[in-house]
Amino acid sequence: MNKKELVYVVSDSVGETADMMVKAVASQFNGKEVNIQHISYVEDVKDIKDVIDMAKNSNSIIAYTIVISHLKQYLDQKSREVGVLAVDLMNPLMEVFIQKFKKIPTGEPKLMRKLDDEYFRRVEAIEFAVKHDDGQDSGGIKLADIVLVGVSRTSKTPLSIYLAHKGFKVANVPLVPEISPPDDLFEIPKNRCVGLIITPDKLNEIRRERLKNLGLTIQANYANLERILEELDYAEKIMKQIGCPIINVSNKAIEETADLILAMLKKRGTFYHE
Repeated sequence: MNKKELVYVVSDSVGETADMMVKAVASQFNGKEVNIQHISYVEDVKDIKDVIDMAKNSNSIIAYTIVISHLKQYLDQKSREVGVLAVDLMNPLMEVFIQKFKKIPTGEPKLMRKLDDEYFRRVEAIEFAVKHDDGQDSGGIKLADIVLVGVSRTSKTPLSIYLAHKGFKVANVPLVPEISPPDDLFEIPKNRCVGLIITPDKLNEIRRERLKNLGLTIQANYANLERILEELDYAEKIMKQIGCPIINVSNKAIEETADLILAMLKKRGTFYHE
């Protein structure tokens, strides 16, 4: 293999898969690099014809990952007719999938790119949730897809992280009688905010357990029932001012509450990830 030899890497998407496979194979031939010419995002027969002509004139190989059926068929047929070696890098594994799982491939290009975009969207959402947890950096309220408000121990943080894993940017804000809520809470569309409430007895139970885990006395004001009633009353007043929907999380799992939030926001017309 010499440096003048070419491989045309052809794809109806980016062509990263074909590129990596060609390089992996080329590395087995004395470690010499093959000269790769990328032809990405092919969309019609003319693109294929041009590649075949170039490969024929340069005595080159075509390595391709094309899932659009009529383009693949055209490339296979025309390359055989003119004597150009064309290798379908996906077909062997695709055929095994068809036989094993008894399903037909979608034939839709760029799906890997969509998966990558989905992954990075989730990572970004998780970073956002961490940065804007528990009222930190209140400037994120206007940037959030969902804003959760409620008193301490109403599952705001775990809900934020759970929703972030679904790709939503979530900020959560604690409501405390001694601290005025951020002005932005009253300025964002009310259908992007959700209030979380809980029964006094359940909250008392959760807070007492929390204090025990921290090695603190359960007599602290944090778990005092009178204080809890004061906080819940204050929180509900703020939620009513905002005009946001309210969910009672007393006996709900995180997943159940999250499903309710998404269903509620979808019904109200808030942007929603399928």
